[in-house]
Amino acid sequence: MNEQISPEKLTAKDFASDQEVRWCPGCGDYAILKCMQRTLPELGLRPENIVFVSGIGCSSRFPHYMATYGFHTIHGRAPAVATGIKLANPDLSVWVVTGDGDGLSIGGNHMLHVLRRNVDLNILLFNNEIYGLTKGQYSPTSRQGTKSPSSPYGSVEGAVSACRFALGAGARFVARAIDTDQKNMPDVFRRAHENKGASFVEIFQNCLVYNDQVFGEFADRSVAKEMQVHAEHGEPLIYGSDNDKGLIFNTKKMCIETATIGENGVTEKDILVHDETNLSLANMLVALEPPQMPVVVGIIYANPAATFEEQIFGQAEERKAIVGKGDLKAIMSAGRTWTVT
Repeated sequence: MNEQISPEKLTAKDFASDQEVRWCPGCGDYAILKCMQRTLPELGLRPENIVFVSGIGCSSRFPHYMATYGFHTIHGRAPAVATGIKLANPDLSVWVVTGDGDGLSIGGNHMLHVLRRNVDLNILLFNNEIYGLTKGQYSPTSRQGTKSPSSPYGSVEGAVSACRFALGAGARFVARAIDTDQKNMPDVFRRAHENKGASFVEIFQNCLVYNDQVFGEFADRSVAKEMQVHAEHGEPLIYGSDNDKGLIFNTKKMCIETATIGENGVTEKDILVHDETNLSLANMLVALEPPQMPVVVGIIYANPAATFEEQIFGQAEERKAIVGKGDLKAIMSAGRTWTVT
């Protein structure tokens, strides 16, 4: 009788490369890296079946620190390279690691198309609202008034909202996490991996050198409970130190507002219940900004659809059924051909 051998139990160390991790001491990237290395074994994934793809920026060092396959590509083009990898081997778990500058500036066009095509990739966008690698210039997500070497008197540009961009591009999975939230970030990674199609995850990441505490008004532990709403499908959008606050929908103004349970006749039944399949709700939730409103994190939108590669391969099979298997030599010699002597 043959005894079935169970696969070895992997740990975070099995996903950590032998490279020295080199980010500024205290950078939020360390926390994200450790969380990823700790989460992958729990997903049942093996290093040889995973690829990390990055562009240019501080976050783009990520593939060097993972004991998996990886590509450190050129500025903004990680989604294109990752698409090629997924089409070449759909069985791989492909993760794209990018930043607000890499992914939404020079890479904005690539990001838009990989989302609308719904390629089965897990996209992690580290947002620190600044260009860290090139010494602190303002980025597409920097808020109006941000002072930097490239905007010494304050940026006059409106900021790009990463999640609103993703939803507008047709993303079918949009989520948010915070670098220091080691309790909830693993679940976001797990859900992104389980989603079939493009999974877009914005991670608020602190750059303590050039943009320290830019998210302090909602990410700091002292205010987190009062300024963060953790979205869970089918659960009321309640928050607060005493779980006594919530999001309600004002039917007259057609907008989301905050309310305190027990005040002005508000009960828990009045609080909005999160529906992660509701695109209209998702667009309203990602538009909430401090200090007037809390920030919504977690799985904001998840409504799967057919993936790009499924449709590409399906189309090819349909054509084969009609015209038969192709002959490359015949195709190359068909039509107008000539011989050069």
